Amino acid sequence: VLLRTNVKTLEVKIMLEKVQEMLAEALNISVDKVAADAKIVEDLGADSLDIMEMLMALEDEFGISISDDETAKMKTIAGVVAVIDSKL
Repeated sequence: VLLRTNVKTLEVKIMLEKVQEMLAEALNISVDKVAADAKIVEDLGADSLDIMEMLMALEDEFGISISDDETAKMKTIAGVVAVIDSKL
């Protein structure tokens, strides 16, 4: 059980880093500014077009489909990772 927990923690950490890199590139900001608790709109300055592009990129990258209800939960980087993790 401990090994499974450690593997899951590592997978989430890798996923977080990937999401941070993708958002930093999309928003043309430093990855250092994309903290797990950063609010995508308020802290990072994303607009509605940025959000739509982010959703499409995440769906392509992770091979998932994100519903409108799930999108509403994606206010922070950690929220994005939680939604993706729940789909994998």
